[in-house]
Amino acid sequence: MSRIGRQPISIPAGVTCEVANRCVSVKGPKGSLSFGMPTGIEASLEAGVLSFENQLGPTNGCFHGLARARVATMVEGVATGFSKTLEIQGTGYNAQAAGKGVKLSVGFSNPRICEPPEGITVQITNPTEIIISGADKQSVGQFAAEIRSVRPPEPYKGKGIRYKGEAVRRKAGKSVS
Repeated sequence: MSRIGRQPISIPAGVTCEVANRCVSVKGPKGSLSFGMPTGIEASLEAGVLSFENQLGPTNGCFHGLARARVATMVEGVATGFSKTLEIQGTGYNAQAAGKGVKLSVGFSNPRICEPPEGITVQITNPTEIIISGADKQSVGQFAAEIRSVRPPEPYKGKGIRYKGEAVRRKAGKSVS
């Protein structure tokens, strides 16, 4: 039996949760999300506490923990939200707002434009910092990874797009002996 799956989830104030037809729906101030339960996992909501039960035994334990973790992340997302911050380093590299998306000038002949998926907001605090936020943790992380993949940091000068606080291993350049 999964240790993670056995832990109940308490629903915070301002968040509503519904369990119907093997689907858990969560609504809060940051948005609404839903998750279809895997086969053999049952969810029950009683007095503001959401709990999960494994119907198929120990062989299904991985899905027990998965379902509980996904729903716990959804509850946290609609209550407080998730965000990722990206930094742009390099001479002349910058980002600009382009409608809902981002226009990246990162050393290519033409700027790259990245449009966020539904429910994701992009904020550019200064030309070298991008903040991506939303209720769905997976969508926030995926869009941040897509922006980073436009120009990942290179190991010689460190130029490129990186997560805030990311350490990039630097290599020594060529040396003349």
